[in-house]
Amino acid sequence: MAASSNTYNSPCAACKFLRRKCMPGCTFAPYFPPEEPTKFANVHKVFGASNVTKLLNEILPHQREDAVNSLAYEAEARIRDPVYGCVGAISFLQRQVERLQKELNAANADLIRYATIVPQPPVNVQNPVGLARRMGSEGGGGGAFYQTPCVPFGYPLQWPDNGGDVNGGGGGGGSI
Repeated sequence: MAASSNTYNSPCAACKFLRRKCMPGCTFAPYFPPEEPTKFANVHKVFGASNVTKLLNEILPHQREDAVNSLAYEAEARIRDPVYGCVGAISFLQRQVERLQKELNAANADLIRYATIVPQPPVNVQNPVGLARRMGSEGGGGGAFYQTPCVPFGYPLQWPDNGGDVNGGGGGGGSI
């Protein structure tokens, strides 16, 4: 249970908001302490004081604190988002979980793909003759194509981002 209303004889937040005297058996006092005036103000604005009183009187005493906390959370969510309330926050979080699950699945697929790549033995770039022998083109014969793998290119090796158009044009303008 929360703080009582008799702390230094100050009325609970509900009685203070409703401008009435807080009696010793006040229904609201254990759940709306004077230190949290906006908690009751939000609940009253969304649900109404009489509806909250009816609800608290209908449920068992050990369930009242959880009910008040739920009402306070829903009231705050309704004030922030009058249309969707808590459902809007839940939907947002569900979409975020789905997006993060997709990212995680993609990362796991990348890990599996990289883990299943068979590592090749290192190539000795300093000895291209030894490389040619390993590739099967000994003595200039054998029919294997040999290209030195250490020739640097002066430009980045990337595909163009223009939809596959190598010339970079818009795909039109010429006559057939």
